[in-house]
Amino acid sequence: MTKFFSSKPGIVISGAVIGLVAVLLQKFGNPANMGVCVACFERDIAGALGLHRNAAVQYIRPEIIGFVLGAMASALIFREFKPRGGSSPLVRFFLGMFAMIGALVFLGCPWRALLRLSAGDGNAISGILGLFSGVVAGSIFLKKGYSLGKSVKTSYAGGLVFPIFMIALFLFLIFRVSFGEGAPIFFSETGPGSIFAPVLISLGAGLLIGFLAQRSRFCTMGAVRDVVLIKDWHLMSGVTALVLTALVTNIILKQFHAGFVLQPVSHSSHVWNFLGMALAGLAFALAGGCPGRQLFLSGEGDQDAGVFIAGMIVGAGFSHNFLLASSPDKLSEAGTILVGGPGLFGKYAVIMGLLFCLFVGFTMKSLKIKKGE
Repeated sequence: MTKFFSSKPGIVISGAVIGLVAVLLQKFGNPANMGVCVACFERDIAGALGLHRNAAVQYIRPEIIGFVLGAMASALIFREFKPRGGSSPLVRFFLGMFAMIGALVFLGCPWRALLRLSAGDGNAISGILGLFSGVVAGSIFLKKGYSLGKSVKTSYAGGLVFPIFMIALFLFLIFRVSFGEGAPIFFSETGPGSIFAPVLISLGAGLLIGFLAQRSRFCTMGAVRDVVLIKDWHLMSGVTALVLTALVTNIILKQFHAGFVLQPVSHSSHVWNFLGMALAGLAFALAGGCPGRQLFLSGEGDQDAGVFIAGMIVGAGFSHNFLLASSPDKLSEAGTILVGGPGLFGKYAVIMGLLFCLFVGFTMKSLKIKKGE
């Protein structure tokens, strides 16, 4: 099975399954064009935990839990569960924060950008171009010696921390735990957070995707990086399969609506779509993987990936508490289109994030350990 998933048919099937499952999750109840979105779902989890108080986006998404536990199951079965960490954790935390800020300015992670495109949302194009630009910039830094340093082997228990956190979230979800009046756990009554597929279907979908992605090493950021650095199209063939499968499935299910106007949870401020995803793509490249890949790695016991995800969840809290996230386009009472996008502080945050990532890219290099140190 290991040889199969490392082959081209293996990565193509993995990408196709992810595209199919993501569109079906929308059919089963997830928000439009948001069958799977790591950034959006982590934002919902941050809201459920009370890290922000945007009442429209608060829900513990079982898909995220499934990604981690499915990857963990695969890693245990195939003896790839290897607890490790210690590679610039604080830098990774802030990369995760800025990656989330950029994604919420665009309104979606790389997976949702591809799913939005496959559903006909033309606004996704500027975001995908931004993502590509950010990853290319990160790949250039990698080529010039950028490194966050090597991780080291850690205790077995350390590798279990993040999966146990996921199990705790699942218990909060199914028992609807409340810590008091007006206190978490919060569940949205309106808005995207109140729209979701049945829990067991979402969890099962997450487990399947986590298992397949761990075996195949599926990664949208890695796909672009490999094409740029070594002209390797292996991962890109999986990404292409995701888009084509989602496109065909959307057409069959009549969920394909081509255009730029009033697309679901989307805005047409194209410059900020581009810059938001450029920031996210650069942060993903510097951290070594897209948000999905970071979840799968955390299931393998990679604590550095867990730190990056923690940074994303905190970043979601910052985005909504400090009004950094974009608002979607909407229709006014007079029938005119009100163009959404980020507010002033969101624009400042994107610029700050790009400057931070450039600082990290230019200054973090491989350290040569002198003999005796």
